[in-house]
Amino acid sequence: MRRALSLSVGMLMIAAGVRAQTPAAAVPDRGYVQAVADSAFGNVTSQSFGAEVGVTVRPDLQIFGAFGNIRDVATTELGASAQTIASALTELQPGTVSFSVKEPVTFFVGGVRYRIATSSKVKPYIAAGAGVGMAKKDVKFLINGSEATSTLSQFVTLGSDVSGDESKLMITVGGGVVYPVWRQLFIDLHYHFAHISTDTAVTVNRVGLGLGINF
Repeated sequence: MRRALSLSVGMLMIAAGVRAQTPAAAVPDRGYVQAVADSAFGNVTSQSFGAEVGVTVRPDLQIFGAFGNIRDVATTELGASAQTIASALTELQPGTVSFSVKEPVTFFVGGVRYRIATSSKVKPYIAAGAGVGMAKKDVKFLINGSEATSTLSQFVTLGSDVSGDESKLMITVGGGVVYPVWRQLFIDLHYHFAHISTDTAVTVNRVGLGLGINF
């Protein structure tokens, strides 16, 4: 009886030791998906929101695709053109003229992300990509405080300098650091610089945070 009990205790101790020595399950590294929120600045300061998905093709290399919307990248040229029209309207009719200027951009880009090997949990990377940035000139004119953009044809004709959309090449470069939070969950602190080849070229910087999972 004592031998059987000793044998059972020994087997339990061996099993416990094996469990203690078993390494934790590795975090999957086939790819990732994350939601992104940024502060965007350049010509003006606004916000940017989007999502990104990547696939690991080598231990240190990933291919990614991203899409998002930058709330406003309005250039000084757009504001100056709107001011010219507002001045003309002031001369052509008796009402008080005011205006607002915005230029949101919706973008789709793809590229590569190179991960720099370190011995810590923090994983830095650099990235570059290209795609399409779709800029919309959103200029509104008000007469005596009321929206009047759609009725301005009786006074002036709005040209492409203050209206319309452009879809042009967008190039982006940047980098960041990825920190694992819990299991497959991570945060991504990053910076990206983008150039959009619109008629009046747009440059925008984005600094922000991504929250995602590895799969």
